[in-house]
Amino acid sequence: MTIPNDEVLDKMENILNIASDFTRLKILYAIKDEEKNVGEIVEQVGASQSLVSHQLSILKNADLVSVRKVGTKVFYRLADDHVDKLLSIVHEHVLEEK
Repeated sequence: MTIPNDEVLDKMENILNIASDFTRLKILYAIKDEEKNVGEIVEQVGASQSLVSHQLSILKNADLVSVRKVGTKVFYRLADDHVDKLLSIVHEHVLEEK
């Protein structure tokens, strides 16, 4: 396999850096199996609403989460199967016995 070009590597680095934050990882896992609103995510993650909202904004801008609005409620979910696979692969790697 050849090394991707610099533009692709730069985008990959950005995604991995964004996904590697502890709170953002907790948020991604909180919405891994079902979409949730900010209040539900706050409760599950155990962080303040302002922190969760800020991190969700970063994840949304990186196309790692998507948004669905229903009236005044905003629901968040993983953007696609690639994000789910990324979480699963890293999780499996960490748990792998050496």
